[in-house]
Amino acid sequence: MKYTEEHEWLRVEDDLVVVGITAHASEQLGDVVFVELPEVPMTVTKDDEIVVIESVKAASDILAPLDGEIVEVNSPLADEPGKVNDDPTGDAWFFKMKIEDLSVLDELLDEADYNKFIA
Repeated sequence: MKYTEEHEWLRVEDDLVVVGITAHASEQLGDVVFVELPEVPMTVTKDDEIVVIESVKAASDILAPLDGEIVEVNSPLADEPGKVNDDPTGDAWFFKMKIEDLSVLDELLDEADYNKFIA
């Protein structure tokens, strides 16, 4: 897995990049009560706002971590937003995207660097 300073995790599955938020981000948000996912397919540029999350504490936007095309969303999250708190790095992924060059993931944080960042 790779991580961003915006507390997103990225995992490669076949030729797609799966994106969600970290357990740290989930804890900071508190109980998630609403998730708005993008329409697919959608072409995005790094840092575009693409997912809205609302919790009992705050509303947050999830940004596109890379340039690419969102090709799938985790539709069940709209009906079960609490999954973001229950399993942020598993079943509660937000979207899958296709990117041109997977080597851009090398520029992101690995787990050790992310843990130092949040310490």
